[in-house]
Amino acid sequence: MTASIPPGPGGGPPFPPGRPAPPALVLVAHGSRDPRALTTVRALAARVRRLRPGLAVHLGHIELNEPLLPATLAALGDTPAVLVPLLLARGHHVKRDIPELAAAARVRARVAAPLGPHPLLAEALHARLLEAGWPAALGDTARRSTAVVLAAAGSRDPDSAADTRRTARLLADRLGVPVVPAYASAASPAVPTALRALAARGRHRVAVASCFTAPGRFAAQCAAASPWLASAPLGAHEAMARLVLHRYEQTQRAREPQLASA
Repeated sequence: MTASIPPGPGGGPPFPPGRPAPPALVLVAHGSRDPRALTTVRALAARVRRLRPGLAVHLGHIELNEPLLPATLAALGDTPAVLVPLLLARGHHVKRDIPELAAAARVRARVAAPLGPHPLLAEALHARLLEAGWPAALGDTARRSTAVVLAAAGSRDPDSAADTRRTARLLADRLGVPVVPAYASAASPAVPTALRALAARGRHRVAVASCFTAPGRFAAQCAAASPWLASAPLGAHEAMARLVLHRYEQTQRAREPQLASA
């Protein structure tokens, strides 16, 4: 089976004659019962397409939403793919579930790293905080009473916590105030616990930065705990689309790519 090559921005060939089309980019979302999650990841996929006209961009889910990843991979036929997890840290899905689903498919696929930690992720988190009302500038007095809780899903994998701590440090460097990681499940501290600890240190004006790709139960639960302001999930922010393409390109350039092939 020969994959059709999508037209370029002007309707002509998107790639130089004689060169094969690049691998398809498959965004791998977790899936959610919240209908806003599917709308959000579709919007992110659309933004990636606008940034890279001519690149075949597909969506597959680990669970709960269609299309599921195996169906997306089966539909690619012989077209190779790079799978970019829309996950913000390492964990079981990144280390086991996605590689195993890729290995079971006919298509030859490379699995990219998760989106975090990375400066572009911190850029998106910062932008969402500004949209929620975070002040553009903080005086010294306000800075001493202000902090951020970086709310993430949580995982029992210690690498996941290490990645989230790194993202918190990147965001703290941008904001100039403490940023404390906290979790909705499976890891500690929980968001309310982190908020109490910050209050005990005199940090009474605390924002919750939503370290979630899309809306859902965990994101809503963490936002509801905020005593001040809470940012929206990262969604289809332009920095997220740029980060997706960075992970795609990084995986293509790798000398020893992680291959999953039948």
